[in-house]
Amino acid sequence: MKSSGLLSILTFSEKRKDILFLLEESPKTLSEIKDYFDVRSPEIIPRLKEMEAANIIIRQDGLYRLTSLGKVSAIYFKPFLDTLTAIEANEDFWRDHDLGAIPDNLLNRIQELKDCSIVKSEHEHIYDSHRSFLDNVQSSTRLMGFTSIFFPSFPKMFLELAQKNTPISIIVTPNVFFKVKNEYSAEIEEFLTYKHTDFRVYDNAKVSFIVSDRFMSLSLFFKNGTFDPRSDLVGFDSSAVKWGEDLFKHYKENSIEIKSL
Repeated sequence: MKSSGLLSILTFSEKRKDILFLLEESPKTLSEIKDYFDVRSPEIIPRLKEMEAANIIIRQDGLYRLTSLGKVSAIYFKPFLDTLTAIEANEDFWRDHDLGAIPDNLLNRIQELKDCSIVKSEHEHIYDSHRSFLDNVQSSTRLMGFTSIFFPSFPKMFLELAQKNTPISIIVTPNVFFKVKNEYSAEIEEFLTYKHTDFRVYDNAKVSFIVSDRFMSLSLFFKNGTFDPRSDLVGFDSSAVKWGEDLFKHYKENSIEIKSL
């Protein structure tokens, strides 16, 4: 691809990219643009002329504004950048793990996870990271999750939340269900007595995640089929929470509700 086209105008200069998104908000005078970037005319005018020459912006009545082409570019360029940011910010996580449990429509929305970060538990700090996770769960006002891995702390934790009238919806795989049924039947039976709880079984999926009103935590399997217990993708922004909720809906739609043991 030649380096003198529209793509290079937007991708080869942080300043031109930032001007595009600034003018997407509203037209600006040269003075407003200089003040925003805290630069002098000789530093910004060449970038503006380059964008004018590419038919991305136009100057009318003393205001720089986006052309029709510039508006289209801004609309589609930002999701592209956000997608790259989401991938590059946690590149090792996406590269090393099996993504088969994430449906294509949600992988296509990976840009919504651009503000997420990896919480990695090292051997000497694994208690601290687990404590932080439990604190986030305990402070949530609603909770939903899916797990294909049995965590011994979960039956008691979910029951305690249910006793505090926290709405909870949990989906597990058959193997996890039978283990919980055999070893924690009393806890599950009480859990199912609450009107604000929901317990389901889904055939199988290599993923575990928790979503609440305030955070989303995603755990995946390595490509060799083993579960990664130490690297969680965690996000606290509304986009990550919404993405997690939609992932949960995907599994809930094809799950079987358990009303009694």
